[in-house]
Formats: sequence, C-alpha cells, structure tokens
Amino acid sequence: MILSDSRILEEIKKGTIVIEPFDIKNLGSNSYDVHLGKYLAMYNATMLDARKHNTISHFEIPDDGYVLLPGYLYLGVTEEYTESHAHVPFLEGKSSTGRLGIDIHATAGKGDVGFCNAWTLEISCVQPVRVYAGMPIGQLIYFLTDGEILNKYNNKVGAKYNTRNTKPVESMMWKNEF
Repeated sequence: MILSDSRILEEIKKGTIVIEPFDIKNLGSNSYDVHLGKYLAMYNATMLDARKHNTISHFEIPDDGYVLLPGYLYLGVTEEYTESHAHVPFLEGKSSTGRLGIDIHATAGKGDVGFCNAWTLEISCVQPVRVYAGMPIGQLIYFLTDGEILNKYNNKVGAKYNTRNTKPVESMMWKNEF
C-alpha cells in the first residue's frame, strides 16, 4: 500500500519519515517531489570493472545549466536528505522528466527501511538535454511494510551507503565478495 499525502505528513510529524528541506508545495497526492542537487559526477574511466573501485570526478552544475549527452552515465544527487524508519521508499522519475528523455535511475529506485541519506541518481538521456540544479527530478513514494524489520539499513553491518553525502556516490560493488 502506498502512503497518501495526509499519511506522509502524519509520518513526518511522528519522525518515521524525514525530508530536509521539506516544502509542502512538493507534496503530491501520494508522493513527494525531489530536486536535482548542484553536483554531478562522471566515472574517470571509460571501462568500468565491478571488482575494482571505479573513481569519479564531481563538478558543479553552472547557473546556466549543464547539457547531458546520450551515451554517458551521469551520477547526480537529490537536494533532499531523507530518512525512512518504517516505510520502504521508492524513487521514481517525474513524467515531465521522462518526457525530456531523462532516466534518473538505472536499477536503484528502491530504498530500504532505515535508509538515511540523499539519493544518488544514475542519470542517462536519449538526446542532449540541459538540466539545472534545483529542477524537479523525481518523486518519492512510500510503501507500508508487513512484519517487523530485523535489520534496518542504517544499522546494517557492512552497509555501503550510510555516510551522509551532498555529492553523488560511486558504485561500491567492489566491496562485495564475489
């Protein structure tokens, strides 16, 4: 079951959902709009290796925007820091973003109960498109859970994305054993 706007507000008051900064105008009927932060990043190598630490370079989006090009993976970040202590957060693109040919995540749209951070976005596009810091980029949807959560993400030993960030974070796949 997806939380409604009134239920999202109730959960924010209880502290089980945190959105910083929060602005009521970004609250939809059953979602909350998030915005593109001021930093993007790109991998330094053209060929990535899942067993190695692939480094990235960050850059700030200029006031006049930045043109995304097809064929590249850009890492972005939401302006909003979020916490979800009792619900499963899902990040989806906004239809207006999709209609510009922008995908905001390749596979990582679901968060875990206990996720406390800004969201790193895996951005790609189908044609050149200029983006701006602060533009609406996606929406968070919150699902109810069924059953007790035994191991929240923020308490999980070995959780790879627990360090609070304001810039995009590269893949930590290399920390897995395989």
